Amino acid sequence: MSNAEAARRFAALGDPHRLGLIDALATGGERSISELGAGATISRQALTKHLRILEQVGLVRATRYGREVRFRIERAAIEEAGQFLVLVTRQWDDALARLKAQVER
Repeated sequence: MSNAEAARRFAALGDPHRLGLIDALATGGERSISELGAGATISRQALTKHLRILEQVGLVRATRYGREVRFRIERAAIEEAGQFLVLVTRQWDDALARLKAQVER
């Protein structure tokens, strides 16, 4: 995953509503907007907008069944984002270890 792609995905996840949608979809299976919106504090239109943003960055996939659209999480994209964070964490740990070694000399 490129840095630009990672930035778009993490920016999408930076919104609490979108992060909540990912959490709701993480249980598996497909869910409709009605199911995802049950008990939500935002309008159906706003919910649709958030889902489309997640779809644009590849974190969610929409499938149309007649008039209904159902959404599911793209696990591979979530795993890619996790791997990116592991890589960045490793790089920071290495940089801090080098800094510590330099300071202790």
